[in-house]
Amino acid sequence: MQKINNKYIKSIVHRALKEDLKPSGDITSKNINNKKVSAKIIAGQNCIIGGLSFAKEAFKISDKNVIFKIKINDGRKVKKGKVLASIKGSAKSILKAERVALNFIGLISGVATLTNKFIKKLNGKASKICCTRKTLPNLRLIQKYAVKLGGGTNHRFNLSDEILIKDNHIAVDKNIKNIIEKSIKNRKGKKITVEVDSLNQLKKIIGLKFDRILFDNMNVKNLKEAVKISKKY
Repeated sequence: MQKINNKYIKSIVHRALKEDLKPSGDITSKNINNKKVSAKIIAGQNCIIGGLSFAKEAFKISDKNVIFKIKINDGRKVKKGKVLASIKGSAKSILKAERVALNFIGLISGVATLTNKFIKKLNGKASKICCTRKTLPNLRLIQKYAVKLGGGTNHRFNLSDEILIKDNHIAVDKNIKNIIEKSIKNRKGKKITVEVDSLNQLKKIIGLKFDRILFDNMNVKNLKEAVKISKKY
């Protein structure tokens, strides 16, 4: 399964803990007996698990003496009640990091699990489930990692990855053919995808040398016809 950079994990977990603890730390846990405790992270439902390395880093930053043992690898399917990790250490250190740790696991596992539901709907067909740039700000890498865990495919990561001519570009320029021709001329090795939302728009661009068509918000009838037209070229 695809790995995620450790330097990135440390950086984003550190920022998450800072968000949760500034300026005065965990002022509630300061009032409890700081004894040694053991805890477990348990799956609350059937899911594709992900984010345990983020959770481990949260407890490590909280207290290097906390022992966090991962019981299952990211990307595995688990059933409700499965023990995902065990934790041993001081109560205050564990309580200080638990919510941040669980938030990472919940976000990544949630995206991976939902992605996998779409994958199952394909039922082995020669299609892919791709993710977009519609991610939470500053969490794109995490969410795209989660999509991969769920069996999905990462589309472009940012605006520099490929030329994707969308409805808003067309609304500004008013001439879809002109935008495509300029893009072909200036592509510099990048793929070109063109978004169309009508059969009329599709017919205007058929034959131009771009890479992919994105059918946007079409009803099923028009979508089937659009695919049929595209297969002729």
